[in-house]
Amino acid sequence: MAKVKVVIENKQKAIKVPTGMRMLMRRCCTAVLENEHFGEPAMVDISIVDNAQIRELNREHRDIDRATDVLSFPLGENGVYDRHPETGAYMLGDIVISIERAQEQAEQYEHSFQREVGYLVVHSMLHLLGYDHVDGGLPAVRMREHEEAVMQKIGLPRDGSYVL
Repeated sequence: MAKVKVVIENKQKAIKVPTGMRMLMRRCCTAVLENEHFGEPAMVDISIVDNAQIRELNREHRDIDRATDVLSFPLGENGVYDRHPETGAYMLGDIVISIERAQEQAEQYEHSFQREVGYLVVHSMLHLLGYDHVDGGLPAVRMREHEEAVMQKIGLPRDGSYVL
């Protein structure tokens, strides 16, 4: 079983984070590491923000001036990660989730808020591990397959299409 320390910080006041959401986020991180056979101790930081905060980060780091649902900031490259000096755990990186956008997308796609947040964490964890979908093609298909496998594993399978 993958051992991961997930530090979650709520940096917004727009939406109350439901009871159990932090536990779900931790379960998602663990499930991704197990699915990817990442057997080493790991660390991940998750920040919960609002649309204005993620828009600013998106503008600052990607030169895109709009809110997005999730941003990933990997600390490793090509499977090589720094280790925490005290614990020896691999420092995978940071995940930033717009809880406002997650709620909007849950309504848009007609699934639960928990499923949307879980999906965003899984998606971002895969980015931290080196997966990418930006250029489409086979890498995007593989990433989607891994996302859905983890979502099935944690009991939040896709129950419909993402196409409106």
